[in-house]
Amino acid sequence: MSGEAEQRVVAEVRRVTFAGLGVNLGLCALKFVIGIIGASQALVADAVHSLSDSLTDITVYFGAGFWSAPPDEEHPHGHARIETLITSFIGITLGVIGGILVYKAVVALHQQRVSSPGWSAFAAACLSIAVKEWLYRWNVRVGRRLKSSALLANAWHHRSDAFSSLPVALAVLGTRIRPDWGFLDDVATVVVGVLVLYASWQIVIPAFRQLIDSGAAVHERAQILAIARDVPGVREVHALRTRYIGPGLQADLHVLVDPDLSVREGHQIATAVTNILLEQGPDIVDALVHIEPFEDENP
Repeated sequence: MSGEAEQRVVAEVRRVTFAGLGVNLGLCALKFVIGIIGASQALVADAVHSLSDSLTDITVYFGAGFWSAPPDEEHPHGHARIETLITSFIGITLGVIGGILVYKAVVALHQQRVSSPGWSAFAAACLSIAVKEWLYRWNVRVGRRLKSSALLANAWHHRSDAFSSLPVALAVLGTRIRPDWGFLDDVATVVVGVLVLYASWQIVIPAFRQLIDSGAAVHERAQILAIARDVPGVREVHALRTRYIGPGLQADLHVLVDPDLSVREGHQIATAVTNILLEQGPDIVDALVHIEPFEDENP
């Protein structure tokens, strides 16, 4: 990707993230105030979740300029793993918040605290569901197009906020119908925390796998081998190795060609394999092709 194209990607990531930041701050303030006035601990907990969204929005906004930096002498493979680190930070932040929410809600259940949130809390929760689901869909659409794991992780942070507002709305509705069911507010908070923990797991595990140099999945490896074998002049492909550099894959493979080819012809085949992998491979961002002579005894 050229420098100009990379800058366009960064600008779009920042534009989407900045919009989400503004929405999150507004929702956080709204839910916190109404949660206090309307006596809804679950809505206050949901406001804290929205505040954590704002923190990750800030991280993605400023981090985009770092992970998009071109390779240099100290970082010959580029800076894409900064994006993976930011993705991990988002997931870990979610996990900590989810654990705190569950703990406080369980303590409140043991204390048998009874509350009866007002209709304003129900309206705030419903507004949060609608807005955060819209933000999720927007971030996912842009994140998939730009192949940005940080933006996709942030999208799931938005959806987890939408999910967490759903039990809050149901709890408020239940307590309005049956005022003696005030414990529903604490039950909803537990559900919110569990949903946040699940979202954290879904984000952190893939990011950690990338950081420890996990390779491509079996079907992706098969796809890479099939693409390379279809290149004219390639007799066989073996010794494929892959690893993640940020959200993209680096492929290292050995291509067997006719032993009577010239060095120039072998190089042309290697270049063709590299180009087609970058164009058609499963998120391939870098490919290193080794040329070997094909002999009858080769496996």
